[in-house]
Amino acid sequence: MYEIFADLHVHIGRSEAGKPIKITAAKSLNFANIAKECAERKGINVVGIIDCASPYVIEDIENFLKTGEAYELKDGGIIYKDKVCILLGSEVETSEKGRNGKCGSAHNVCFFPYLKDIKDFSNEMRKHIKNITLSTQRSDISGYELIDIVEKYNGIVIPAHVFTPHKSYYGNCTDRLKDIFKEKYDKIFAIELGLSSDTFLADKISELENKTFVTNSDAHSLPKIAREYNKMLVEDINFNEIVKALKNEDGRKVLVNYGLDPKLGKYHRTFCENCQKPVEVDGPVTVCPKCGSTDITFGVFDRIELIKDKATTKSPKSRPPYIYQIPLNFIPGIGKKTIEKLLDNFETEMNILHKLEKDDLEAVVGENVTQNIIDARQGNMKVVSGGGGVYGKVDKS
Repeated sequence: MYEIFADLHVHIGRSEAGKPIKITAAKSLNFANIAKECAERKGINVVGIIDCASPYVIEDIENFLKTGEAYELKDGGIIYKDKVCILLGSEVETSEKGRNGKCGSAHNVCFFPYLKDIKDFSNEMRKHIKNITLSTQRSDISGYELIDIVEKYNGIVIPAHVFTPHKSYYGNCTDRLKDIFKEKYDKIFAIELGLSSDTFLADKISELENKTFVTNSDAHSLPKIAREYNKMLVEDINFNEIVKALKNEDGRKVLVNYGLDPKLGKYHRTFCENCQKPVEVDGPVTVCPKCGSTDITFGVFDRIELIKDKATTKSPKSRPPYIYQIPLNFIPGIGKKTIEKLLDNFETEMNILHKLEKDDLEAVVGENVTQNIIDARQGNMKVVSGGGGVYGKVDKS
């Protein structure tokens, strides 16, 4: 058994031929570049690429395998240069009956062991999605129905960023996942927390006590990969081992969730669209206390406060620690040139954020920048809450 780092939610912006996949993602985000970024700069051992059901991406994967730098594993996944295991995924937007009978929608990340499986899944989803070439297009099926389709092709379903105000189950569809998945709820063994929540918030909901929490980047650019990630204990890097870790089976497990302080997330607090500011008061709000506007975007913190069924957070004993991780590009005083300098000397971001001693860092970037990195590691930086689609900020003062 050994420890690995995994980020299971990374988008593709364009295909190798320049075809649009995720419109809001960077053009440099293609299958090959993601593999290289994880291997050479990030130090990520397992990456979930969640736009692999697009026929354009499938073609890129087939060409990528022909290069000889990567090959399919017997136990699922694609291994690149014997360093990075790529899980073939698809983010699916389902149509749900939302709160008060309103139409809701939610994102799900689905992973499949082999290229053939996701190709077959892609062909079936053509019946339910108008444009299968683009990422996360609205489907005409529910999460309840999605489980059967994914299982048909040997895959797994993980509800994505479950608390965010747009495109998530708790955010705009339901107060309880069990109401969505019904008797299939046990088939959901992991949920993705999202950037604006953490373990301490999510464990205020009792139905999540036996679910594994995962923290992923939802990266829309190469630098954002591993903005959040997981440390797992596995015997090898492949699809089957990751599934076992997510199920907490045979000694495999998630050891640590590394994530942003939820205040740094774009949707942590309710946001007044009129004032253009987060509303930071105790408890959930439905009206801005400053201007009286009801034109608000409900925040993750506020949503959880509204639907929680536990008075205090009490996590199960099996729950791994959640460690607030401030990415390099969030740390004051660290720009692109400093990041390049650090990577030139220390190879990967995982080395810089987890393994290096203070003296090693000081020799390359000096005392002030090093102290900022150490303070970020130890949670000694002030964080100003984000909301309404605007990230929070780190302030050293």
